[in-house]
Amino acid sequence: MSTDVEPVNQDQENSTTKESTQNQAQSRTQIRRIPKNARTEKEFLYQVIDSAYVCHVAFQDEHGTHCIPTACWREHNHLYIHGANASRMMKQLQKGIQACVTITHIDGIVLARAAFNHSMNYRSAMIYGSFEVVPSEQKAASLAHFLESLVPGRQAQVRAGNFAELAGTTVLRIALDETMCKTRSGGPNDDDEDMDLPVWAGVLPLQLSKGEPVLDPSSKVQTATHVDAWLAS
Repeated sequence: MSTDVEPVNQDQENSTTKESTQNQAQSRTQIRRIPKNARTEKEFLYQVIDSAYVCHVAFQDEHGTHCIPTACWREHNHLYIHGANASRMMKQLQKGIQACVTITHIDGIVLARAAFNHSMNYRSAMIYGSFEVVPSEQKAASLAHFLESLVPGRQAQVRAGNFAELAGTTVLRIALDETMCKTRSGGPNDDDEDMDLPVWAGVLPLQLSKGEPVLDPSSKVQTATHVDAWLAS
């Protein structure tokens, strides 16, 4: 008996699926708006992450779409986050669902001569992909790395996490493979016909600054080398 149905070529099917996934990745990381502001160097991506204390993680579940701010850090080519096992975000992300992580640093407000030419100077990064669970035997080291990234020298001074604390915490990481970075710097870009307007134009710089440490009144230690070093850095 003849048939018009051709057998499935598994290699061809896998190749098509892989090509579709690659095309999707290229599409969602392509910068279409002001592409000259794109940055593709891995070092720039790392700098944006390493300068951040918080990232925003967007994901979807049966209740809708969420974008949650959370502390983050980087180890090699992964971005890490952590939270309580009972956290909705931790529960959803460890299922391997797609997520988008964003980080933005604002470096200045750009004042132009025309209202619609005002802008901001910034550095930003977006990371696409799925999070994976960091194995239990690696959690303590990763969390120690996180604390050291916040205040170098602090980890050696404090009580390490105990079994219950580590067991109740989920650590996740996402590979820095599908990413896009964008930045702007410099002054205003006004139209030629606006250049003679009697309006102040320029940049109002913004930066994160460190304040004087505030001692806990019940602290048994009045000074700490790593705290002084943090302030001076």
